Amino acid sequence: MSNYDNLPPIYFYLPQADWLEDMPNNAKSYWEEFGRGIYCWTLQTYLHLKSDGFPCSLVGSIPDEGIVLAHRDSFKYELRPTPKVLMVCMKADQAAHPYAQMHVVQNPQETEVVKNSHYIPLWSQPGLIPRDRDRDDRFENIAYFGISYNLAPELKDPSWSQTLAEMGLEWNIVPKERWHDYSDVDAVIAVRTFEATESYLWKPATKLYNSWRAEVPVILGAESAFQAERRSELDYIEVKSLEDAIAAIKTLKDNPQLRKEMIANGCDRAQRTSIETILSSWKTFLTDIATPAYQRWIESPNLFKWMYIQQHYWLIKAEAMKKRLQSLTF
Repeated sequence: MSNYDNLPPIYFYLPQADWLEDMPNNAKSYWEEFGRGIYCWTLQTYLHLKSDGFPCSLVGSIPDEGIVLAHRDSFKYELRPTPKVLMVCMKADQAAHPYAQMHVVQNPQETEVVKNSHYIPLWSQPGLIPRDRDRDDRFENIAYFGISYNLAPELKDPSWSQTLAEMGLEWNIVPKERWHDYSDVDAVIAVRTFEATESYLWKPATKLYNSWRAEVPVILGAESAFQAERRSELDYIEVKSLEDAIAAIKTLKDNPQLRKEMIANGCDRAQRTSIETILSSWKTFLTDIATPAYQRWIESPNLFKWMYIQQHYWLIKAEAMKKRLQSLTF
């Protein structure tokens, strides 16, 4: 008897309307749509587990019983768990689902604010092409990988690219279709804001993980997910102002040895978020945490289930009233 024989049915729910003709049958190859939350969380996780022999299914409609996992965008706001369904919401950077019994979050510090939540790192970029090692000590191309509106305005201003050009460097906001290709990149910078008023508890450290795997030094803003991963100054350079960012670029440009040390350190740290490590975290979560929670739910009295739904219904109403009063106040 295998370790999985006593598991309940486990489903990854992707609404049928979101099924695409070119959806891949493995998670290790590059597919542009893995840049979207519903696919990088739901489809990618399912494919990794399935290829490892873990018993789970991908479904286009919500089943009548079992553990059902879905990205927050796939779980409708009003959706409620039934007597034989445990809803596990993969929250990503959305609001928590009001009725889901459990959440998976992508920032370890968010477990302190989202009830019944568990941290599992988001998968790194599939099909990632690392920096070409033949570039050796060349330091010419600085890049940002991500959606442009998530980049600090100062780094989108023409003056930023002009400053780099004066240093003999080229600045590039990488288009989505090349988010997997770091082959000609010598350093990455990713700063959402230089304002120190937001820790971004709901955001992951994926840009750090990708840079480690790509063997590229990285400059990052002061975000909680990055800080939670930091073990030494070789992990990344943190910047809190445009002046810091310029100084960091100069430091890397003038110090090839530092770049080599950061690359070597990143290769070591990349094991922290390898496919095998994250896969192990998912299997442990599903077998040791979600399955017991499912058993408790289906075995609980109907009155308990009714009270759970009612309690969360009134919490939703109270939150809506709070927001209404706040809007009237201001």
